[in-house]
Amino acid sequence: MAKKGGLGLGRGLDALMGTSQTAEISQIEHAEPSPGTQPVTSAKLPEGIEVDADGGLWVDPAFLRPNPKQPRTEFDAQALDELADSIRENGVVQPIIIEPAGEKNFYIIAGERRTRAAKMAGLSKVPVQLRRYNDQKKLEIALIENIQRSDLNPIEEATAYYNLMQMGDLSQDEVAQRVGKKRSTVANAMRLLKLPEDMQKSLISGQLSAGHARALLSVVNPADQRVLFGRIIGGGLSVRQTEELAGSLNNGGRAGDSKKKQKKAVKKDPDILAIEQKFLEKLGTRCLLNGTLEKGSIEIDYFSRADLDRLYNLITGSD
Repeated sequence: MAKKGGLGLGRGLDALMGTSQTAEISQIEHAEPSPGTQPVTSAKLPEGIEVDADGGLWVDPAFLRPNPKQPRTEFDAQALDELADSIRENGVVQPIIIEPAGEKNFYIIAGERRTRAAKMAGLSKVPVQLRRYNDQKKLEIALIENIQRSDLNPIEEATAYYNLMQMGDLSQDEVAQRVGKKRSTVANAMRLLKLPEDMQKSLISGQLSAGHARALLSVVNPADQRVLFGRIIGGGLSVRQTEELAGSLNNGGRAGDSKKKQKKAVKKDPDILAIEQKFLEKLGTRCLLNGTLEKGSIEIDYFSRADLDRLYNLITGSD
């Protein structure tokens, strides 16, 4: 049972929608309305909605538009194909929650993935529930639905929490209560938005896990954080290895821990700094050029025998 004042994820959508009909209507398993379906004649229902003999509402998915507050922006193509195959076989089991958007158009409040798959499956009608919400409630419902199904990547989830806070002038505690999460979960998710853009993109693509991202955020010095990111991408570090290396970077005086080193790095020739960055991207570890473009030495960091072997193979071209 959900705690008083909160929304347990198992019943979060019911609580938000203020209805007890979700469970009943979710039993509908037809891919098309029953033969007794007639066009809507009631003035209380928007144009485009049809009602079957049992009172169920249906609409052509071509009339459905994405929720403007949908936190999810990435949809896995293979998963959609699999859902479309299931819908061809069994129909849309759970109704799509919609609201009028004018001229036979409707916004999808919850169920965009089902809608996409239904269109792929060639359905001409899908079961719906008709509701009206303000922008904050649209975001809350879409967020809870996606969290329940683990459909959001970490950055989408973090951005949704942030937008919900801004839209409703809510605290992290209040957001956590709305979506049935612990405050620490919301806080840790939103910290991911502090990562540089390229690291966020790697998190979205799956190159980084949330565990990798938290380890990156624990690194105090931005230069060290950049080194660690390169090591994760270039060296395939596990989360545990990343956490250990993050601790080492924080405590080992590397990559400009002292103010003196940071100031010295800033004074380097921009061409040398650019070359160091290229080495970092290529080798996945920090490389320092000591000297000038004409003469000097290169210092390359490694953190284990396996890391040294990896660098050796990269530099020599060995298998």
